[in-house]
Amino acid sequence: MTVAGRDALALADVVLHDRLGPRERLGALAPGAELVDVGKTPGHHAVPQREIERLLVERALGGAHVVRLKGGDPFVFGRGSEEVQACRAAGVPVTVVPGVTSAVAVPGAAGIPVTHRGLSRSFTVVSGHVPFDEEEYAHLRGVGGTLVILMGVATLTQVTAGLLRAGMDACMPLALVERGFLPGQRTTVSTVGAVASRGGVPAATSPAVVVVGEVVRLAGADGAAALAASVGGLP
Repeated sequence: MTVAGRDALALADVVLHDRLGPRERLGALAPGAELVDVGKTPGHHAVPQREIERLLVERALGGAHVVRLKGGDPFVFGRGSEEVQACRAAGVPVTVVPGVTSAVAVPGAAGIPVTHRGLSRSFTVVSGHVPFDEEEYAHLRGVGGTLVILMGVATLTQVTAGLLRAGMDACMPLALVERGFLPGQRTTVSTVGAVASRGGVPAATSPAVVVVGEVVRLAGADGAAALAASVGGLP
C-alpha cells in the first residue's frame, strides 16, 4: 500500500473493499469506518458491479467520506475507471490514488524483473480471463519482451497452446506466482511447452500472475533448477 492510500483510509467513513486488499488490517488502517466487503471471486460476483457503483454514489451523496479499496492498481483490469465515471455522472468528486499493480510487484516478489538490460526491453500485460484469438496470439508472440498474464490460471493451458501455435519456442521459460505477498506465496517455474502438454500447473489456484519470457531465468538458483527439470521432462 502507498502512503497516499494509507492516508485516505485514515480519513474514511466508509470503505468498500475487495478480497485482495489488506482486509486483516483494515480495522487499524480505517479506525471507526464502516467496512463493506464487495469482493469478487472467479465466476462469483456476490455484489454486482452496478450495485458497487450505486453504493459508492449513495454513501458519498449522504455525506460520507468513501474509500473504494482495490488490490493492485484500480486502473489495471480493476474496473476503477467505470466506478470513477459513475461517481462523476452523479456529481460526486473523486480523487484517484494510484496503486502498485500486481503485474510488476508479484513477479518482483518472486525475484523476476519484467525488464532486464540486454534481455527484455519491454513487457506486455494482458488479462487471461478468456483465451485469445489466433491473431492476438500471433501479436503476443511477435511483440517479444516479457508477457505478463493476470487472471490466467483457468485458461493457462489454452493460452500456452495458442502461443505455441503462433510460433513461440516450447522452451520459453514460464513462471506462475501464486498468492503474491500473502502467506503461502508459491512460484512454479516451467516452460510454455511443458505447461501446454501437462494441461496447466498442478494444483494452481487464484490469485496468480503468469510471467512468460527469458527474464524468468533470473528468478534465482531455485528457479533455474526448476526450469532445468522442466526442460528435461521431469514431473
